[in-house]
Amino acid sequence: MRTRRLILDAAASVFDERGYEAATIGEVLARAGVTKGALYFHFPSKRALAEGVLGEQFAGFVLAPRVSKLQELVDMGLALAYRMRRRPVVSASARLSLGQEMGAVFGTWTIRTWLDATERVLREAQEQGELLPQVDVAESAWVFSAAWTGVQVYSHTLSGREDLEERVCALFEHLLPSVAVPAVLGRLVIDPARAAEVAAEGERLAAEAGEPAGLDGVGAPA
Repeated sequence: MRTRRLILDAAASVFDERGYEAATIGEVLARAGVTKGALYFHFPSKRALAEGVLGEQFAGFVLAPRVSKLQELVDMGLALAYRMRRRPVVSASARLSLGQEMGAVFGTWTIRTWLDATERVLREAQEQGELLPQVDVAESAWVFSAAWTGVQVYSHTLSGREDLEERVCALFEHLLPSVAVPAVLGRLVIDPARAAEVAAEGERLAAEAGEPAGLDGVGAPA
């Protein structure tokens, strides 16, 4: 497992910096410091290696349940922003899954996973009266998810993601008034400084659980 982790971390760095097409197995080997045989034991091809990176993007993080599900939505977005800047496997997964040509190679399951997670949290918010009556949950989930993606792409292009947490907060401050009940909106904590706290909490919970967690576990350690 240690060798597999070394390989995935090295591959994530290479894919993040160079993209899928330009990345080479040789560069991954050099960064991981393992033999070709060790790499091919775990991953028989470059595509399998990229799929391994994609499969790890949701691992190692569990978001504990929040009383307010809209706060849970904010915390999901902030934690992802924080981890994308500091965890190559998360950043590389974005590059591998968002390009049009990458969708043809790896499919759209990553995007659909985020859409489903966002819709689930919004639906829970609706069930406990946090959303305005006219809100279409599925449509709102699509808009929130797509807007977050656009924010991270712009932030990556213009600032190397140095301002990503701040930009994500601006996104929530602009979009949440269109869906949230005013009384709930006034209690939400939308602060870039919160990103580090939520990320640290989520990684600690995952470590305590003793196994990787994915977005299916958002809301409860699992």
